[in-house]
Amino acid sequence: MTSDSKHSDTVAAPRRAGRREWIGLAVLAMPTLLISLDMTVLHLAVPHLSADLRPSSAQLLWIVDIYGFLIAGSLITMGTLGDRIGRRKLLMIGGAAFGAASVLAAVASSPGQLIAARAVLGLAGATLMPSTMSLIRNMFHDPKQRTVAISVWLSSFMLGAGAGPLVGGAMLEHFWWGSVFLLNVPVMVVLLAAGPLLLPEFKDPVPGRLDVLSAVLSLVTVLSFVYGIKKTAEHGLSLVPVLAMAAGLAVGAVFLRRQRRQRQPFVDLRLFANRGFTISLAAVGLTVFASGGMMFFIGQYLQMVLGLSPFQAGLYGLPGVLAGLVTILGAPVLLRLMRHAYLMGAGLLVSVVGVLMLAQVGPDSSAATVIAALVVLHLGFGPTMALGTDMIIAGAPPERAGTASALSETGTEMGMALGIAVIGSAGTAVYRSQMTDGLPAGVPADAAGPALDTIGGAAAVAERLPAEVGGALMDAAGKAFVSGLHLTAYVSAAMITVIAVLVTVLLRDVRPGDGGHGEPVTGSPTPTTPDAVTTP
Repeated sequence: MTSDSKHSDTVAAPRRAGRREWIGLAVLAMPTLLISLDMTVLHLAVPHLSADLRPSSAQLLWIVDIYGFLIAGSLITMGTLGDRIGRRKLLMIGGAAFGAASVLAAVASSPGQLIAARAVLGLAGATLMPSTMSLIRNMFHDPKQRTVAISVWLSSFMLGAGAGPLVGGAMLEHFWWGSVFLLNVPVMVVLLAAGPLLLPEFKDPVPGRLDVLSAVLSLVTVLSFVYGIKKTAEHGLSLVPVLAMAAGLAVGAVFLRRQRRQRQPFVDLRLFANRGFTISLAAVGLTVFASGGMMFFIGQYLQMVLGLSPFQAGLYGLPGVLAGLVTILGAPVLLRLMRHAYLMGAGLLVSVVGVLMLAQVGPDSSAATVIAALVVLHLGFGPTMALGTDMIIAGAPPERAGTASALSETGTEMGMALGIAVIGSAGTAVYRSQMTDGLPAGVPADAAGPALDTIGGAAAVAERLPAEVGGALMDAAGKAFVSGLHLTAYVSAAMITVIAVLVTVLLRDVRPGDGGHGEPVTGSPTPTTPDAVTTP
């Protein structure tokens, strides 16, 4: 064999990231942390802003929900838009809008103003999330470095979600309710100042025109479906949520048909031909689905059964979040010992142990028991979330990284909402059944309805009753709620076990960046080809 042929058979190693890229990753982690923090930080401020702004019940629901609704509904549109106009450009636009909307939310003097500010925050957050993840895809070409970078990114998101109640509680002890929004402003200033210096620009070299109709269809699909799911989880099945979900499915079918017929589709469905991308996307979404309903019950258990305040419940959940950070950040190191599929599967089986521990708690269990179970649970989830996300991003060609990121995050949002609605509803049905059979004597007929509906309703009714009757009601509600929690835990454990087996079997021969069968992903450059349309 000649030297030339030897040279042609040699593939150059991917370019390794340097100090600039790692500092850039820190810049990307900051808005990611804030996006997830803003999803939870408002809950503690609700009593304070309610006393100040006096919103109606409908306005209060929109104040709380509009942010998450618009993030979920706009992710696909914003991820695709970033592929077309440039991910750094979209990140800068979103950062400026997020900072400005935070100021408007902090100084809002009416419910309508706060709802509008939260809506802009949701739209801006939807630009930030896929932009940060897709930029990581373009900054870190070496597979090992990319896995570490994805783990750091995911850790910042998880830390923000866990820190939300704690940060909100600390701010509200010293400042007015609007102060929780002003946390965003200095971070966005740093992003706008450092982003152009540290982050490369990247966009699809052949972007095609932006299909506005497809963008509207995707928005309507996700918003309608998520709205219907959340309202079903909150109030049970009724006509309006069912119609919303049906409309979402119908519009979604139109959206998919349009993508198949377009020469340059809004969402390239060929991404799903990559087995690593598709199985990882399903694994992450189903894992969140399996755990969502159970975690919804755990939050209520800590507050309604064990009597913790929201701040205390957040504090008790922090060890689990920190445990998850350990395995998320440790996943790249553990890859030296086993393949992606085996590590993900093993981690999920560890999480099953944590779920089964939660299935043993009772009305009088100590919070320490719950903390230990949550630590085990999050230790197991860490590798699947980190490595699954890595395989999703690596499974898409660089020019589709924004779309892949948006699909990943949309799948997580949908999985959580569905988990709360489906598995949570099953647990709620157990609660209602047991309360119907065991409602204590002395509870007035006009108060029985709320008490039978939710444990929160039972707590509100108990406050208005004589101490003896109220105590008996809460004892019965606690036992019924724990029975519902046990059901959700056993269902979650069974589902996660199945997911662990499927991940191990279906991904055992797949590595990040191949086409699911050992070949390079269609449309991705060879390691020696620089990313298209990349500028410093």
